Amino acid sequence: MATDIKETTHAVEAASVMRLLSARPRLLALGEPTHGEDTLLDLRNELFRQLVEQEGYRTIAIESDCLRGLVVDDYVTSGTGTLDEVMEHGFSHGWGTSAANRELVRWMRAYNDGRPAPERLRFAGFDGPLEITGAASPRQALTALHGYLSARVDAGLFPCTAETLDRLLGADDRWGNTAAMMDPTRSVGKSAEADELRLLADDLVSLLDEQTPHLITATSREDWERARLYGRTATGLLRYHSWMADTTPSRMTRLVGLRDQMMADNLLAIAARGPALVHAHNGHLQREKSTMRMGDRPLEWWSAGALVSAHLGEEYAFLATALGTIRHQGVDTPAPDSVEGLLYALPEDRYVVDATGLATALGDTRPAPRVSPWFGYAPLDPAHLAGFDGLVFVKDVPQS
Repeated sequence: MATDIKETTHAVEAASVMRLLSARPRLLALGEPTHGEDTLLDLRNELFRQLVEQEGYRTIAIESDCLRGLVVDDYVTSGTGTLDEVMEHGFSHGWGTSAANRELVRWMRAYNDGRPAPERLRFAGFDGPLEITGAASPRQALTALHGYLSARVDAGLFPCTAETLDRLLGADDRWGNTAAMMDPTRSVGKSAEADELRLLADDLVSLLDEQTPHLITATSREDWERARLYGRTATGLLRYHSWMADTTPSRMTRLVGLRDQMMADNLLAIAARGPALVHAHNGHLQREKSTMRMGDRPLEWWSAGALVSAHLGEEYAFLATALGTIRHQGVDTPAPDSVEGLLYALPEDRYVVDATGLATALGDTRPAPRVSPWFGYAPLDPAHLAGFDGLVFVKDVPQS
């Protein structure tokens, strides 16, 4: 069997990846089974460089706050700010401290220097302004959307003034109350002010859509697309806060589902402007339903990848990443009867696997699911192999 599996492996290169696919996808998603390891991000960076140089990709989208990502995009496209400022303010989840992320931003800025706008690389965060502990205030998104419209649309068409928004939003810290994640009664998401804001946000997004021809002419398509991002984020955050205040058994299922829906909406907008490499956790990019347990309650929801795949079909491709060891986190050599164990037995340090070929090589063999001793690493689910367009395997992940 080892020989059969070996025949399904190739170097982790853009050309090898493209040979696995029937056509160049609009969104090529590269997953990772754990966060915070620069070895995996270095691999992502090299693959993105090759996709740019060989396949015409111009955008990279990562699992980070979509509004903060605008800071990075402004820097790499036009040099706004400094690299230190961008790494501090342009990433969520602590990703700005990564040396690999810093190198990605530095390289993109250097690549863009002196190039005309259509040839420049773009950066995007596609997560909502969300952390495990809670959600941001909708202020930034709402006020930016209102400001974009108020400068270009007749005031009589507006559902409210900027002062009304400010009054209804109140202090930002009440939206960011971390106690609300575990205690819905601490959330402001179903207050009278929040309910009114949801209606106003919906009206502002509708106004933006109604005025599209005028707005694109008066500003630019890029400015209009940014305003649409503000609108998606404002309505998404208000919906998320509303469910944070919910007390029914469906609360957590809706919250995790809403996060992936916000991701999917952002990815579809990114796909509309051209081919992009997407990088996030495997669980956000898979085609299968996502599952987890919250206490004694099982949760099931559709991932961003599943939603995007349903919309784009073959224009969405997913490469999952599997690992052999992360010894500094207690993840040692995988059992030989797991998919990771079978791949670990091959001599190369890293390679991309033809998932269809791997399934054929396995035949009737049923690999055992790997059990991780560390909560931060999610092993491959053998039942998901059929949903992969390819599988990247990294044998050993040293400490970053």
